Amino acid sequence: MNFLANLGRVVLALLTEIGGIVIFLKDALLQGLTPTIYLRQILEQMLRIGYNSLPVVGLTAFFTGGALALQIYLGGSRFNAESLVSTIVALGITRELGPVLAGLMVAGRVGASIAAELGTMRVTEQIDALTTLATNPFKYLVGPRLIAGVITLPILVGIADTIGIMGGYIVGTRSLGFNSYAYIKNTADFLELDDVTSGLIKAAVFGFIITLMGCYHGFHSKGGAQGVGRATTNAVVSSAILILAANFALTSLLFSK
Repeated sequence: MNFLANLGRVVLALLTEIGGIVIFLKDALLQGLTPTIYLRQILEQMLRIGYNSLPVVGLTAFFTGGALALQIYLGGSRFNAESLVSTIVALGITRELGPVLAGLMVAGRVGASIAAELGTMRVTEQIDALTTLATNPFKYLVGPRLIAGVITLPILVGIADTIGIMGGYIVGTRSLGFNSYAYIKNTADFLELDDVTSGLIKAAVFGFIITLMGCYHGFHSKGGAQGVGRATTNAVVSSAILILAANFALTSLLFSK
């Protein structure tokens, strides 16, 4: 009976959390993304989410592209398929690794920041003060972050794709002995527009997930400094899990031909 009781409590807590997220999503869409739009807040969040995340996303993409080229070369050499390195690096980066790794990096950096910022505002009653001043917190705090996340993450992923392919190119031509012209030509010949756009679509969805989870957990933070710490952790963990789940769903949808 104790096992069933514990299981029931876990299920009820999970359903309660899902219900809270759905209600928060409804309020964010109906209140945060309707006029009035705070353009200055959107631009500020785009700078914080996009530009400030460029170093970590760029370095991650570069080393991932280089490591991917090495692994594909070593694996392909068993089947005399070394020539596929450039093609598989380009496809792997643009379709999967670019958007997923960029999303996870931004979740760790930006999702935690949003949750900590809004959590601190909640426990210090600054969000309540906004309501007292007749300013809708969803319009002023949530909406700009959601819009900025959806806009900036595809841009970040486009840059990450370029840097990741460049990392594979440098390793391929400098360490593995590939001809520079042949490497670039193979990449251009086999890389299609759908491969790039599918990754950018994923990035927009991931950007929405990251900002939504950061806002949700920060908005519902309670219990002082410890509560803010829990909100930050929960925002990162939930964003990462939802990114991987959404990646599977979007891959199944976009490549189900």
